[in-house]
Formats: sequence, C-alpha cells, structure tokens
Amino acid sequence: MRWLLAPLVLLGVAWASPLSLAGLLAGLAALPFGARPRWSDAALVFHRYPWGPGGALTLGNVILHTGQSLDESTVTYACAARGGRDETVRLGDHERAHVYQALALGPLFLPLYFACGGISHRNRFEQAADRYARSGRGWWPWARD
Repeated sequence: MRWLLAPLVLLGVAWASPLSLAGLLAGLAALPFGARPRWSDAALVFHRYPWGPGGALTLGNVILHTGQSLDESTVTYACAARGGRDETVRLGDHERAHVYQALALGPLFLPLYFACGGISHRNRFEQAADRYARSGRGWWPWARD
C-alpha cells in the first residue's frame, strides 16, 4: 500500500499548486527582509517572515512563519479561546495538518477554510489541526471524533 502513497502525494502537490505558488511568491518577496527558507513539516517554510501578526500561515506546500523554528510550542485554539495557556502543541505539527488539508482540497482549501469561520477556535480546520498536533491523527476537517 505504501507504493500508492507517493503518486497520491504528487497529485496533491499538483492540486495544491495554485496555493503553493502564492505562498512561494510571498516567501520570495520576504527574502530581502530577512526571511529564510527551509524544508520542514512537509513544506517549504519561510522562517522569520517579516509581515503578519505572528505565528504561521500555510498556503499549499508553503508555510510563512514569523518565528525561528516550527519546533516552538503554541497554545491550541480552544485553549486560547477560554483564556488558558496550559494546552500547547508543536507549531510544526499544527501547520503540517494544514499542508495535508491543502493537498486534499487544493484550491478549495481557502474558500472552505474561510466558510468554516476563518481564524477561530470554532473553525473545523483549526480544530482538526490541533487534534492532529496533539495525537498525530485526524487532520481531515470532517473527521469523526
């Protein structure tokens, strides 16, 4: 069954390529301002991305990250919504879930993401990314719990 995975990943990369191209262009534009590209968590990551409120944004197979490393811990969306700081996940694991979501949904990823509530703890995409970051399973936004 593993032999089937590589062609599916390549198909997903092609399907997500419009998003990845947008992320790549944004990352390349940030290079003169200190962004540094590296391969990590199934994506090309631009660390020290100079624009945005902080954290990371995934566009296809590209992650725009304002910090130094995706190994940093971040509070889950649900925990932050209740004002807590006790439930954290590795940021790279959370963002990798979004990469998988983009591979599956391609250009539909962003419209569906925003239709589900955008950047919010109520968004099923963010819930799934936090679930995946905690357990290594369940990145699909419509997974049964």
